[in-house]
Amino acid sequence: MSLLLATAVALFAGLMMTRVFKYLHLKFPDVTAFLIAGVLVGPFCLGALGVPGLGFGSMEELGRVSVLSNVALGFIAFDIGNEFRLAQLKHTGKAATVIGILQAVVTSLLVDGALIALHFVLGAEVLPLSVAITLGAIAAATAPAATLMVVRQYKAKGPVTELLLPIVALDDAVGLVIFAVSIGVAQALEGGTLNAVSVIVNPMLEIVCSLVLGAAMGALLTVLEKIFFSNSNRLSLTIAFVMMTIALASVEIPLGRGAEIGFSPLLVCMMLGTMFCNLSEYSVDIMNRSSKWTAPLYAVFFVLSGAQLDLTVFRYPVVMLIGVVYILVRCAGKYCGARFSSTMMGCTETVRKYLGITLFPQAGVALGMVVSAQVLGESMGATIRNIILFSVLVYELVGPLLTKMALQKAGEITSGVSDQQNRARFAKKA
Repeated sequence: MSLLLATAVALFAGLMMTRVFKYLHLKFPDVTAFLIAGVLVGPFCLGALGVPGLGFGSMEELGRVSVLSNVALGFIAFDIGNEFRLAQLKHTGKAATVIGILQAVVTSLLVDGALIALHFVLGAEVLPLSVAITLGAIAAATAPAATLMVVRQYKAKGPVTELLLPIVALDDAVGLVIFAVSIGVAQALEGGTLNAVSVIVNPMLEIVCSLVLGAAMGALLTVLEKIFFSNSNRLSLTIAFVMMTIALASVEIPLGRGAEIGFSPLLVCMMLGTMFCNLSEYSVDIMNRSSKWTAPLYAVFFVLSGAQLDLTVFRYPVVMLIGVVYILVRCAGKYCGARFSSTMMGCTETVRKYLGITLFPQAGVALGMVVSAQVLGESMGATIRNIILFSVLVYELVGPLLTKMALQKAGEITSGVSDQQNRARFAKKA
């Protein structure tokens, strides 16, 4: 009962924080308000008071409601999959693919170079070489959830937005490959052997199997929706399929000799959304209905994300120093990588100038990689976790605002127009 009450209080706190921002004339996106509300109801603020239902008293309590975050992330990926409509990809598909891959690789290489240099300055005891290489791989990942929320809230529309969402989706696949190779090299540096199965075979299996599972579920959903005559029932079926897909994506199938079939929930749900939007004649109406149903779920997701931000990282000055370097170099990598690749693809000056800024946010995928990095050992895993937690705290609070500002400068969010007017303008165009 107390967990249910705490979740309700978390949603209420997030919604009220958006009103506080509006009253104080703070022009932050709702995502930032939800995250700050989450910090307040988390274990380091109100939760520390120990009053049942007032907040989450520990990370263990947050873990018990993690299913809500998993479901929300699945629907976010499903929504992003809707951006891969074939008609749209004919115009942006090639550019999005090239930019998505190149900016991720450039970012990873730049962060690797900077942290390896810092390794020689601070010493191996403070920043081991394997940790520096692993952090470089994690730097490639972005935050599809925060990006999608900003685009939705302000109804952003234009060349930057059309490229942004497919690129953010591609980051998951690219990041998985870079991370798998880097963690294999890091393990070899720590006295292990460079294992081709863990570095090449398992990541490729994960990507291919995720796409196949998502495509199969999307095709099955499209067929089954034809037997219903009410869009309300079709929406219910869609919700059920997204949840089933999230559950199936958690399955791991060992093949022997270190090889295993695993799935990325983000990739599976993105592929589900892609197949559905391209095969189903009802997809436009269902996606519009789904966006209304998932709004409170997304709010809870970001409040819970804020509650999970570990404020104890501020106890370690060296972690903050490495974190600041990581943040600055990663931002430089995202911006320069996006600018270089978009120039190479012949994009407009507006896209070249502002696309990279919209790729700054980082959260869920990076935190998932942190869990996998624990194979390097408790000490190194803790170092990686603390650095990424510090950077995520900064990125989550500042990143959505920078994304909003970049889209405004690009002319894809009308300056000075309220959220309600933006929604009305979008509905009129539709």
